[in-house]
Amino acid sequence: MATSFIRTPRQYEQDCHILHSYFSGNFGAISNKEVVRIFVNRDSNALKLVCQTYSHWYGQDLLQFVSNVQRNNSFARIAYLRMVEPYERDAQLLRHSLFGGSLNLNTLIEVACTRPSSELLQIKHCYQTQYKSDLEKDLTMKISGGFKEILVTVLRSCRNYSSKVDMSLAMCDAKTLYEALESGKNIDQRTIISVLSRRNNGQVRAILSSYKQLYGHELSKSVKRSKCGQFGKELQVVIRCIQHPEKFFAKQLRMKNADGREILIRTVVTRSRIDIKGINKAFATKTGSSLENLVVREFGSSKNKNNDIVVGILVGLIKGC
Repeated sequence: MATSFIRTPRQYEQDCHILHSYFSGNFGAISNKEVVRIFVNRDSNALKLVCQTYSHWYGQDLLQFVSNVQRNNSFARIAYLRMVEPYERDAQLLRHSLFGGSLNLNTLIEVACTRPSSELLQIKHCYQTQYKSDLEKDLTMKISGGFKEILVTVLRSCRNYSSKVDMSLAMCDAKTLYEALESGKNIDQRTIISVLSRRNNGQVRAILSSYKQLYGHELSKSVKRSKCGQFGKELQVVIRCIQHPEKFFAKQLRMKNADGREILIRTVVTRSRIDIKGINKAFATKTGSSLENLVVREFGSSKNKNNDIVVGILVGLIKGC
């Protein structure tokens, strides 16, 4: 849990001293618990002030330093993800998913479908500023098939951001989607895309809830049938991610991927204080084991100070302590 008291400059200096000792290799001057406590207990605003204080005292950009070494250092990766601005972090994730080698659809879906529409607007602006490029155009250029149309639709829908959910409108949209799926031999893709493009993620969740209330089953099951084809399969993935993000993340964590450690670190760090407890529950339901156990299996096998700190931070973020 984030510290609730107001921290003084002296307390930020103590954090900086601990981090400087660690990164300088002076491990005898600090304990693992001191390092873990910084990245578990400090919120994003506090960590931003730690970075500013570090620059003042040591003349070094701490965020840039951990960014430079994060590729092969799990602790540095965690530190970077905790300290960088969330919008900048997500813009970088999207850019790397599109241009970092092979296309990473799962990460694209993760960011586009689990972030609130208000955050997506900020992410798109950050992407434009950082890379001098339009996210929707880049996505259209790099992705083919139904996912291209569906994900561009989700990104465009954030323009309709509103903090209020209109349940009457959701009921009407649910009926429209039902007709698009059931009224003919083939589904009406254009109508489905039109509805989704005009509703932000919060409103889409309300539509999905209304659909189940009206017809007794989830929309994702309706698009699973053969007449929906590949478009239906791809739409199902996106819909499930919007409706049940905790299940999406739990599934990603269960998959055997070459970048499994990155997915574990990113999920725990980016979803802490949001829905990490729900992800942990969904993961345990399918595997009979907890995320804490997964962390220990991945990082706790070797007697390494760096790995001990990684385990401490990730387990602390999962527990919310």
